[in-house]
Amino acid sequence: MATSFQVTFDCANPAMLANFWADALHYQLQPPPEGFESWEQFADANNIPEEKRGDIGAIIDPDGGPRVLFLRVPESKTVKNRAHLDLNVSDWSGTTESRRQEVDSEVQRLIGLGASRLNVMDEGRDYWVVMADPEGNEFCVQ
Repeated sequence: MATSFQVTFDCANPAMLANFWADALHYQLQPPPEGFESWEQFADANNIPEEKRGDIGAIIDPDGGPRVLFLRVPESKTVKNRAHLDLNVSDWSGTTESRRQEVDSEVQRLIGLGASRLNVMDEGRDYWVVMADPEGNEFCVQ
């Protein structure tokens, strides 16, 4: 049996990144635990101090993929990621031109959500765009 996992991002603003990545991945914000109508109600019931309540954000895949967790850390991002997400949005069985159009369309959508384009990699049939989320975490769209 495979080990389940989640992907965790250190960040400055967990709520903002959770919202960005929920939209980017077509995920949803994680709802509060059963028995609680809101995260605020959960925090009250668990005596979580007011200043700690924005330290965590999470998104989940409605189809059961890995959870993504966002944790507030005091330091900012300073170097290139050692690991990154690849968003597979194009149909590899299609033509090279149709793949480019699919990737470019998704890149424009992600820019509209707050991402930025860092680099375009065009190596014949291999075509992808390196991007950064609103806090500078690199990811690829292919």
